[in-house]
Amino acid sequence: MSALSRNICTAASRSLRQKAARNPTASAISRAVSRPSIASSTSKFSGLQQISRSAAFSTMSPLQSGAPAPTSANKWDPELVDMASYIHNYKVDSELAFDTARWVFLDTIGCGLKALEFKECTKLLGPVVPGTIVPNGTRVFGTPYQLDPIQGAFNIGAMIRWLDFNDCWLAAEWGHPSDNLGAILAVADWISRTNRAGGNLGNGKILTVHDVLEAMIKAHEIQGCLALENSFNKVGLDHVVLVKVASTAVVAKMLGLNESQTRDAISQAWGDGQSMRTYRHTPNTMSRKSWAAGDACQTAVNLCLKVQAGEGGMPSVLSTPTWGFYDVNFGGKPFEFQRPYGSYVMESVLFKVSYPAEFHSQTAVEAAQRLNKKLAALGKTAADIEEVVNRTHEACIRIIDKQFKPMDNFADRDHCVQYMVSTMFVFNRLEATDYPDGSEAATSELVESLRQRIRCVEDPQFTADYHNPNKRTIANALTVKLRDGTVLEEEVVEAPLGHRLRREEAKPEILKKFERHITPHYDATKVKEMVALGQDLEKLSEMEVDKFVDLYVTEA
Repeated sequence: MSALSRNICTAASRSLRQKAARNPTASAISRAVSRPSIASSTSKFSGLQQISRSAAFSTMSPLQSGAPAPTSANKWDPELVDMASYIHNYKVDSELAFDTARWVFLDTIGCGLKALEFKECTKLLGPVVPGTIVPNGTRVFGTPYQLDPIQGAFNIGAMIRWLDFNDCWLAAEWGHPSDNLGAILAVADWISRTNRAGGNLGNGKILTVHDVLEAMIKAHEIQGCLALENSFNKVGLDHVVLVKVASTAVVAKMLGLNESQTRDAISQAWGDGQSMRTYRHTPNTMSRKSWAAGDACQTAVNLCLKVQAGEGGMPSVLSTPTWGFYDVNFGGKPFEFQRPYGSYVMESVLFKVSYPAEFHSQTAVEAAQRLNKKLAALGKTAADIEEVVNRTHEACIRIIDKQFKPMDNFADRDHCVQYMVSTMFVFNRLEATDYPDGSEAATSELVESLRQRIRCVEDPQFTADYHNPNKRTIANALTVKLRDGTVLEEEVVEAPLGHRLRREEAKPEILKKFERHITPHYDATKVKEMVALGQDLEKLSEMEVDKFVDLYVTEA
């Protein structure tokens, strides 16, 4: 645009603003027609053309918003009402849910302690300002740290999730409901220590492990029920949005917020910026996937504290046209629900017992371990395998089928079914130490070669069974062809160890896993004490949270 044109535009715009200031009640049309702008004064255009041309020159904001007109009353979205009501009014009386929660609690703490053996995790832990000790703050088990509850929730949440070895829930959306323990335990410990010192958080109560287990059951239920019919991954969002929402709901009550304030807090969680799944997928797979749940936990605690301080909520944060969660993030589609909130999710949750691996691969790795016995009986090894076909379900293909994708880092390897199966064939094991750069498995030429000869194909029946609420199996079936032309009989594993269909079979292994994870951190006497306490539901439930956590803290 020339200097002359810019001057004309500026003069035209100034003329309109001055005219509006002198006569604010006149309509925009009458102003433009009665006093044409400099730019249109010499024009032969009609009045309407003058208006259009003046509008193009104007620097004023539009006189009318394009957003939909507000309704007369901003009613609360029923989804938020139901969550808050469940948190405050539902009494959990399922013995199965509490017993399962005990196993989840122990298993999750063990997974967090195991993560402390990896510097990639520990470098992110501790206070924001080194050396800070918060009086009566959250103690981070397995460490000397005593932190504010927000940073404490991140630390515990990151430890829990780091190795992808804690519990799992698979439906339209995937996730790990025990991730919520990061927020729950951090806040419960902080409340209890503060109140023991004379404070008055959460109505002054010193919380017990029973309170933690109940909060876990309800967090599991909210996260799991939302996941049953609603796929966040299909719109590019990460499942940790559900950790944020579920943790916010249960932490709100723990802090003493009433039902109305809990609605406020939950609405803030939905209105918060949501994490994208890009850090879980090629080409951006990276370690953020291991601390994303910790980030969700700390955000949940932060939002609850803001509501406790007086912040309000957003009643129609989900449903508001244009600006609500549904329109912005969910393609305009409201959530669907398969069942009311109760204790179903905790009762049916999946344990990762055998392998620290993304859950959709668990049965494939188990099938490979079984096939190793058949190979040994034939005098064969992984070096004799020509190719492997994995008959599987759709979610496995969508999340962890990376046959030819280069394995750039730890995060790539523990989310690649071919790598995990190949490692099992080659070394007859799959451990957390098989994922880092430079590890024996990561540098094995045979693992890499075989990985690229493992092909996934979807079986629609496996996919249907995966979504069937009466089954929820995670099936994989491996067929091995050897270099001499021999084809081994297909090895099918439908439900992994840790599935509710194999729960009793899994319990001894879950306990062994817990003991294995805590042993490097404590002396033999304390390990024995911890294992015994974990097996006594009544004694464990009655224990005050801060006293329980004190068993697990270490000194610098």
